[in-house]
Parts: sequence; C-alpha cells; structure tokens
Amino acid sequence: MTSRRHERPLAIAAATAGAIALTLGAGTAAPADAPAFPQGSTSFQSNCAMCHGTAGAGVPGLAPPITSYPARYAASAEGRRQLALTLLYGLFGDIVIDDKHYDLRMPDFARLDDATLAATLNFVVFDLGHAPASVKPLEAAEIGAERGKSVDGAAVREHRKGLVP
Repeated sequence: MTSRRHERPLAIAAATAGAIALTLGAGTAAPADAPAFPQGSTSFQSNCAMCHGTAGAGVPGLAPPITSYPARYAASAEGRRQLALTLLYGLFGDIVIDDKHYDLRMPDFARLDDATLAATLNFVVFDLGHAPASVKPLEAAEIGAERGKSVDGAAVREHRKGLVP
C-alpha cells in the first residue's frame, strides 16, 4: 500500500523522465555513432578486434587495417567471394597493405554461422569501411555458397592476389 505523499514525487519523476526522453529524441533513430550492423559489431569485437583493433585500424606487427579493402571488395562479385573465403578459411602468408607487409596467420571462423559471418562482414564493410550506399550488404547465402569447399588460408591469399591492384 503506497501512501499519497509518495505518489506525487513518483508522478513528477515519471513526467520529468518522459520530458527528458522527448527532448533527447527517444524513440527516434539510433545515435549517429551506433553501428548500422550491431550484431556484426558484437561479433567483430568478440572475434576480430583482438588482432585488428576495435576500430579496424590494425595492430602493427600483428594484423593489417581492414578499413579500406573490405569496402572495395564488397563492390564486386569476386571481392565479396574473397570476404567470405577469408572469414571461412582464414588467410596465411605475406600480404601488403598501404606499402606495409603483414605475414599473417588469420584463423578461420567457420565455427560461426553464415548469418553471423555476414553481419560481421557488413559491420566491417559499412561501419568501419564506410562503403557507399550503392554497395549492397552481404547475405548469409553468399557465405553459405563458399562454405564446405576444399580451401585453406594460403589459397585464400592466392585468390586475393587477383583482386589487389
């Protein structure tokens, strides 16, 4: 049983909270810094950030930045295939990005389902790489089409050579 003297402060607090929410735009679009692909962000932070950094800028001597190439790859069919292959099978050996060599041994992430991998790639491509609106998001079916092939990280690196100018 609530006494009347407690009802008024609660009503005022509720009205104040509602006014603040309206002033701040609660119920409208997400803040500008919220990721467009939140599930992908979560997966990226759990699986990729330890090597590529939380913003994808790379870690010198460990892993390259992933803020430009994935966005470019997502604009072509073979590039999209490269993105799927890279997550499914890893990437082994020397690659050059921005005139810096990385001799990496990126692990595969085939243990993750196709939808999670597509969301992760979309986070990298759109949230980190800022791909233009003309690029369509990757779909789970694109990942699934590459799953189960007889490919390893060295073959993924070889495929990549055909995409890099």
